[in-house]
Amino acid sequence: MGKEKLTNVDTEEQLEPLNLELGKKPMKKRQAWDSKWQYIFMVISYAVGLGNVWRFPYLVQKHGGGAFLIPYFIMLFAEGMPILYLEFAIGQRMQKGTVIVWNEINPILGGIGLASAVTSFNVAIYYNAIIMWCFFYLFHSFQSPLPWATCPTEFDEILNKTVPVEECAVSGSTSYFWYRSALDVSPDLSSPDGIKWKMLLCLLFAWIIVYACIWKGIKSSGKVVYFTATFPYIVLLIFFVRGITLKGAVDGLMHMYYPKLDRLGDPQVWLDAATQIFYSFGLGFGGLIAFSSYNNIHNNCQRDAIMISICNFCTALFAATVIFAVLGFKATLMFDNCVKHNFDLFGVAFPDLMGNLTQEAWQTAYMVDGNVTLPSVPGMDVVVANVSHVTSHPNISHTALSTISQGFKHCSLEKDLDNAASGTGLAFIIFTQAIVEFGPSAPFWSIIFFMMLLSLGMGSEFGTIEGFTASIYDLEPFPVITRRKWLVSALICGFSCLVGLLFVLGSGSYWVALFDDFAGSFPLITVAMSECFTIGWLYGVDKFSNDIEFMIGSKPSIYFRIVWKFIAPFLVFGLIVSTIVKYIMNPMYYKAYDVDTATVVDKSYPWYAAVIAAILVLSSVGCIPVIAILRKLKILNWNYAKQIQTEMHGHTQSTAKFIRSVTSVDETDSGLELPNGCPPYKDDIEERHGELDEGAVKFTLVDK
Repeated sequence: MGKEKLTNVDTEEQLEPLNLELGKKPMKKRQAWDSKWQYIFMVISYAVGLGNVWRFPYLVQKHGGGAFLIPYFIMLFAEGMPILYLEFAIGQRMQKGTVIVWNEINPILGGIGLASAVTSFNVAIYYNAIIMWCFFYLFHSFQSPLPWATCPTEFDEILNKTVPVEECAVSGSTSYFWYRSALDVSPDLSSPDGIKWKMLLCLLFAWIIVYACIWKGIKSSGKVVYFTATFPYIVLLIFFVRGITLKGAVDGLMHMYYPKLDRLGDPQVWLDAATQIFYSFGLGFGGLIAFSSYNNIHNNCQRDAIMISICNFCTALFAATVIFAVLGFKATLMFDNCVKHNFDLFGVAFPDLMGNLTQEAWQTAYMVDGNVTLPSVPGMDVVVANVSHVTSHPNISHTALSTISQGFKHCSLEKDLDNAASGTGLAFIIFTQAIVEFGPSAPFWSIIFFMMLLSLGMGSEFGTIEGFTASIYDLEPFPVITRRKWLVSALICGFSCLVGLLFVLGSGSYWVALFDDFAGSFPLITVAMSECFTIGWLYGVDKFSNDIEFMIGSKPSIYFRIVWKFIAPFLVFGLIVSTIVKYIMNPMYYKAYDVDTATVVDKSYPWYAAVIAAILVLSSVGCIPVIAILRKLKILNWNYAKQIQTEMHGHTQSTAKFIRSVTSVDETDSGLELPNGCPPYKDDIEERHGELDEGAVKFTLVDK
């Protein structure tokens, strides 16, 4: 491009937004954060979510303890931090939401932003169901004893006494409360069993709270995050102090951090590490792009990306430490109860062998690898767990055999630690059971635990919704409505609440699982891959580096440029291929609660569930090819964008964006230093000369 000067523009058309088909509207001043700290807290609140508390600990114990931290740390630098930096930079440079951003880079790629927005909306709908469950448990925590501490009872006419309900005795009190009292779960997805009114009230309350926090846009949600970002850390610190003082906490921490290095040879370990990094940062939703778009254009987004990445990683480690300390306590109690059961049973069966043995001495003498041994009984050296098949033996009395038939249990602390559940099982079954063991103070611990989950969930919910609403505010498809943020928020929350009625049915938890599996997983990975390939190969890393230099005064390091162009795109592409293979190799099924056995069983999804899953995936992913085809066929107008590109000698849409509107001062008089020939940008002129007057004469850059 030759030397440029400022000249008057007679036609208003060149000053219009690049997405001309959405209607002409004057440039308006964008909302901004009240302070840099408000932005930081918002991003932390969004990025640090429920996955840090209940999915990361599960993956650690599943994939070799401390060994899992090695691929997780590698993926942090090969995937998480670079893509986070990319989204921060692109949103801050464009000063727009995700839909406008990718449309202005290249109109053919406009579907990327739309896919992000749709994915955010789909995820926000079901994510609030988890918040609904947290509210339900929080409200029930103001009781002593906690309602899930003991099983309900019934009168047994045969025994002529009150006994625990058999189903609860088999499943456990916390599991019974979750499935039968909280969810009132149906046997399968095809049995709705009507709306559960208690959950319906919690759902309405959850959406009212969300609306109250977002109805003014970032001006309202930005204030709330001061609480949602800090409160979880306070609770985690309290639980940490309490947890490390509990019996068995050290065993739990050793189980977490002891590395089983042989697990590193399993490809699934690396795949799960990459996927967890991806979700824990909230990449691909569009929320991070929206948040950064409210920043000053010269904000140091590189420093923000590095700081948020380290904060997220440390939070995951700290949360896992707290969780495993408490789970170590729970596992130790289960192990001690198992040993006591065997000790009592042994004393009844073989009183002559007991003497004055204490439980500790008996455990040393008669238990090997968790099994009960009888070395002093000739002809029967070992009695293993569940020996009800033993009906007779010449050296054991009939009374002892009758007692043995009740079954010794296999006691294993390692097994109890390995049974830590993920997702809702960890929060609403395993951890609640551990809280019950805290004794009289259990209600207090339950209250702050579920308040912590609510803070984590709400922070992520705000960010997810912002990824959708920011694009609506930018596009203004219906100006009369979209200029009233309270009305836009009300319509979004109201419609989402109506769809959320699925989640308060008896089959509601199964619908949540379906949305969780398909609304966010594959669509988010696809969006991230599209972002990486667009910046790395279509827009160009060098151009992107120049844009960053214009914003923060220096280009990104060679590390970031290599990752953006080579490592991140192909790594995310590998995730997509692996996900597709997993869907093909493994049939679609969900976990359903079986009342008869009081256990969770696998069931196949009905045909209509597969249709819903396809809609969830295609409604977002399908936007990318559909928009590209419509643009190519000129069904969606992009002639103006092509005209700008022609005038800019083939430069991309984002370059055109940067020269769209400036004031009447000459470039040489503006006081702006333009590195590498970057043209002046409206926000930079405003920073030097004050806010632009909407009625002022406007100019653009043309060749001399």
